Amino acid sequence: MLKKILKVTAIVIVVFVAALFAIPFLFKDQIKAKIADAINESVDAKVSFADADLSLFKNFPNAAVGIEKLVIINKAPFEGDTLVSLGELNLKMSIKELFKGKDEPLNIEGITSENGLINIIFNKDGVGNFDIALKDKKSEDKKDDKSSPLSLKIQNYKIENFTFRYIDQGSKIKMVIDSLNHEGTGDFTNSVLDLNTKTTANVSLDMDKVNYMKNIKLTLDAILGIDLEKSKYTFKENKALINQLPLEFDGFIQMAEKAQIYDLKFKTPTSSFTNFLGLIPAAYASSLDGVKTTGDFTVVGFAKGELTDTTVPKFNIAIASNNASFQYPNLPKSVQNIVIDTKIINETGILNDTYVNLDKLSFRIDQDVFSAKANIKNITVNPIVDAALKGTINLANLSKAYPIKMDKPLAGILKADVTTNFDMASVEKSQYQNIKNAGTMSLSGFKYTDENNKSMNISTALVEFNPSKINLKQFDATTGKSDISINGVLENFYGFMFKKQELRGNFNMSSNQLAVDDFMTSGEPAKEETKTPAKPAEAMKIPAFLNCTLNAKATTVLYDNLKLKDVSGKLIIKDEKAQLENFKTSIFGGTIGLTGAVSTKSKVPTFDMNLGFNQVDIAQTFTQLDMMKKIAPIAGIINGKLNSTIKLNGNLDAKELTPDLKSLSGDLLGQLLSTTVNAKNSTVLNSLTSNIKFLDANKLNLNDLKMALTFDDGKVNVKPFDIKYQDIKITVGGTHGFDQNMNYNLKLDVPAKYLGTEANALIAKLSPSDAAKLDNIPITAMLTGNFSNPKISTDMKTAVNNLTTQLVNQQKEKLTQKGTSALTDLINKNTKAKDTTQAAKTEKEQKTQEATKKASDLINGLFKKKN
Repeated sequence: MLKKILKVTAIVIVVFVAALFAIPFLFKDQIKAKIADAINESVDAKVSFADADLSLFKNFPNAAVGIEKLVIINKAPFEGDTLVSLGELNLKMSIKELFKGKDEPLNIEGITSENGLINIIFNKDGVGNFDIALKDKKSEDKKDDKSSPLSLKIQNYKIENFTFRYIDQGSKIKMVIDSLNHEGTGDFTNSVLDLNTKTTANVSLDMDKVNYMKNIKLTLDAILGIDLEKSKYTFKENKALINQLPLEFDGFIQMAEKAQIYDLKFKTPTSSFTNFLGLIPAAYASSLDGVKTTGDFTVVGFAKGELTDTTVPKFNIAIASNNASFQYPNLPKSVQNIVIDTKIINETGILNDTYVNLDKLSFRIDQDVFSAKANIKNITVNPIVDAALKGTINLANLSKAYPIKMDKPLAGILKADVTTNFDMASVEKSQYQNIKNAGTMSLSGFKYTDENNKSMNISTALVEFNPSKINLKQFDATTGKSDISINGVLENFYGFMFKKQELRGNFNMSSNQLAVDDFMTSGEPAKEETKTPAKPAEAMKIPAFLNCTLNAKATTVLYDNLKLKDVSGKLIIKDEKAQLENFKTSIFGGTIGLTGAVSTKSKVPTFDMNLGFNQVDIAQTFTQLDMMKKIAPIAGIINGKLNSTIKLNGNLDAKELTPDLKSLSGDLLGQLLSTTVNAKNSTVLNSLTSNIKFLDANKLNLNDLKMALTFDDGKVNVKPFDIKYQDIKITVGGTHGFDQNMNYNLKLDVPAKYLGTEANALIAKLSPSDAAKLDNIPITAMLTGNFSNPKISTDMKTAVNNLTTQLVNQQKEKLTQKGTSALTDLINKNTKAKDTTQAAKTEKEQKTQEATKKASDLINGLFKKKN
C-alpha cells in the first residue's frame, strides 16, 4: 500500500513539475495578447515589445511575466519622440491570474524594470507628450467604471538604471535624472499605507542654456505615508543627501485634479560647517574624516502652494554661514573668515518672479581675502545679473588648504576687481549699451605642470573689462622651448558663456621662438604601475564656437626637425576652419609663401594649400620635407636652388592632422637654378650609368630646367621634359607612386660615336662627309622597380643594329655608285673586253663582302662588353 501511495505521489509530483514547465508555453500567447490588448485599448501611440515570457519558477508559487524592449513612440505633435523605453519589464502575479477570462482584470503584485528611459516634453504651446490616453477612452471612463484588463495590487516595485528627462520648451528648462535606482515596499491593496523607499540618482538642471546643476548626486531613504483615496503623500522618517549634505523633510505632496499641492519644509539636521564641505561634488571633494571646522552652515527652506500650468509653490531657501573656518588633516593652511549669505526666493507663485541673492561670499587664506556678490532676477523671461568680484588669491595656497586632486600644484597670484550688470536679451542681441562691465583681472607668476610634465608659465596676464569687449592688454608666457606674447580684443564673451554663441576676437601674437610640439596634445600615457593601456588620441577638431583672427610673428618656429626663420602671417578661425593668409618664412636658404585652409567640419578633415618656393636649396627641401620627398625623391641628390609653385588638396588624418597621401591631388611647376648633381648618393643614377656606359651623371646640366608634375590617386605624373647632356638630348617622363614604385621612360638621341671604340674606329675610316651623314641613334631606357631597388632595361642592342645597318647601307650605296660609273665608262669607250666587265663585277662583290665583315666585327666588339 505504501509503495502504491509513494508511486502515486511521485507521479503527481512529476505531472505537477511537467505542468509548471508546460503552462508557460500554453499560456504565453494569451499573456502576450492580454498585454497587447491592455496597451492598445489605452494609448494613442506606437507601442512595440520584442517578446513576452512566462515563468512559474522565478517567484513560485507566483507567476512571473517578462516583457523585453518595450518602447512607446509618440504620434503628432511629437512624432517620432520616444516617450518610454524599457529594456526589461517584469510582472509578478498569482498563478490563478493565468486562468482568468479575457475580460477579467489581471492583478499585478510586483513590478521590476531595468535600463529604462522616460522622456517628458512640453512644447511651446504647453502640450505634453505624455498625454497619450485615447480621447474616446477618457470619456468612456468617466461614464463607465468597468475594470480594465490590468489591475494593480502591488506589494513591491523596483527600477534600476533609469533615465528621466524633463524638457519644457516654453520656459527653456531641461532637467535630467540619470543613473536612477528606486525601490519601494508597501501593501497597495490598502488605501492607506506606509511605503518604504530607497532612491539614488544624479541630477542636472539647465535653464535658458545656463547650467545650474551638473551630475549632483542625490540619495533619499524615506517612509512615505500614502493615502490613495486623497492622493496624498506625507514624509515621515527620511534621510536625504545632496552629494554629502544631509537634509530632512517634513510635510506632504498631494495630487489634485489640475494641480499638485505642496506643503514641505526642509533643513540640515545639524549646523556644523562640515555640511558645506559635503555640498561640494564628489569629483572635487575628499573625505570629511578628521576635518576641523568652526562656525556654522545651515540650509533651511520651505515650499508651499500649488504647482499648475501657470503657477509654482511659493518657496524660500536660505543658505547661511558666519565667520566659519575649516582645516583638513595633514594640510598646513586653513580657510578662515568664511561668510555665506544666499537666498533663493519666490513670493508670488509666478516662476519668473524667482530671484537669487548671493549677498555675500567671502573667505581668507593667510592674508589674502576674496569676496563676491551677485543678484539674479527675472530668471525665465530675461534674466538680469548684477555681480562683483574683488580680492586676491595665492593659487599655491589652494592645494595647501583644500585637497584638490592635482598631479602638480599650482602657483601664481590672481587679483580681481570686476563689476558687471547685464540682461540676457542684451547679450543675445549684442546691445552693448545695456551692458555695464568695468574693472580688471590679472594673473602673475602662474605655473602649471600637467601629467606629461609639460609646464605652462605665465609671467603676466592682464585683462580689462568694458561694456562691449574684454581687452587682453598683456599676456606673456613660456612653455617648453616656446615663448609667446599676446594682446587683443575678445568680443561677445557673455554671449559665449551664457547663450552658447560664437566667441569672436582679434589678437596679435609675437614670439622669439615657438616650438609647435609644446602645444600639441595626445592620448593619455599608459600608467606603468597599473599597466593599463594608453588612452587613444582623440580626433583633433577646430572648435565650432571660435570666430577669431590672429596676426602672428615669430623669429624662429620649430616644427619636427625644421627650423623656420622670420615667420609671419594671418590665421583666421571660423566655422571649424583655419585659414592661413600671407604666411611667409625663411628656410633652406630661401623663402616659402603659403596660403590655404584646414577644415575639420566634416568627419574626414580636409586641406587646400598653395605654396611658393623662392630660391630654396633643392637638396634640403626634398630631404627634410616628408611630403616633398614623396613627390620627387630623386631631387634630393641635386645641389642648387629651386623656384616653384605647388597646389595641393586632400584629406587629413583626423588624429594627427597630417596629409593622407593617397587622397592628395594637385600640381607642381618648378625651375632649377645653378645646379650640380651628386650622383653617388643616387641608386637610380648609379644603376642607369652602369647600363649606359657613355653617361656620366655628374656631368648632367640641369640649369634652368623647367618641369611640371601632377599628382592624384597616390601617384606623381611627370610631364616629359628635356635634359641636354653634352651633344645628347635626353627626354624624361613617367610616373611614380607615393609608395616609391616607379615607371619612367628615358629617350636618348645618341650620336654614333658614343656606341663604343669599334664604332669609332669604323667611323674614322669614313670620309668626313660620310661621317657627317650618319644619323643619331635613338636609345630607350625603362626605369621600373622602386627608388631604392631600381630595375633598368635598355634597347642598346637594337641601337647598335641600327648603326650597323646605317653603315652597311651607306657603303653599299657608295660602291654601287662607283660600279655604275665604271660600267658607263666601259660602254661609252667600248674599249674593254668582256672579261674586264667580269673583273669589275668581281671587284664590286669583294667590296661588299669587306663592308659586311667590318660591320660583323663591330657588332662582335661591342657586345664583348655589358649592354
